[in-house]
Amino acid sequence: MVDHLPLGTEAQRPLPRQATLALLVGRITTIKLAYWAALTVFELVLPLDPRPRDERFASSIAFAALATFLALLWAKRSARAIDPRVGGISRSIPTIATTFAAATVVASPASLPLLLVERQRSIEGCVGSITCHPEALWLWVATLFIGFLVIPAMFAISLRSSR
Repeated sequence: MVDHLPLGTEAQRPLPRQATLALLVGRITTIKLAYWAALTVFELVLPLDPRPRDERFASSIAFAALATFLALLWAKRSARAIDPRVGGISRSIPTIATTFAAATVVASPASLPLLLVERQRSIEGCVGSITCHPEALWLWVATLFIGFLVIPAMFAISLRSSR
């Protein structure tokens, strides 16, 4: 009963429907899966480049920056897109919470293959399989932060105002 008590004098907005939340989960999950898949595929193909490791790492950073930029644009556009069946997704506490929950729970395992690739990069050419190139792991930490917080935040901020 407490959930249905009015908090103010303004008209109460309807809670998001299941179809709206499913659309939101699908959109943010697709963006994050594509982001980490692109980064992972790039890192798997990178050793085919004959340049020295340090030069290849610069390419990794540049690609990660490009992938991040494209994912942020996609998140902004996707948050505002109108679905012909469900309509738009408006900004509310449930939709923002769902954005971060979906981003954390559903799409998080997609970052693990990239971790494995970057872990291998961190011990490339090292004695005793001890990390001597920690920057590869820092790249993974940065993309993890972007995937967990920055992309969902861009999506949440870009949702249409419900007013």
